[in-house]
Amino acid sequence: MSDLMTIDELATLLRTSPSTIYHLRAEGRGPRAIKLSRRLLFLRSDVTAWLDAHTEPQRIE
Repeated sequence: MSDLMTIDELATLLRTSPSTIYHLRAEGRGPRAIKLSRRLLFLRSDVTAWLDAHTEPQRIE
């Protein structure tokens, strides 16, 4: 498994569309990306950290 993900792979992981990823990035709310020429790549460790930062704590009722 590569340490880099394409925007399509990230969208599949998040069960959303690539346009949603672009939208999140435009708002400054998406995971960090590496821009190589016209291509966006995402480090798995950055995606994991971003997901951890956006995970809500478990509610105990």
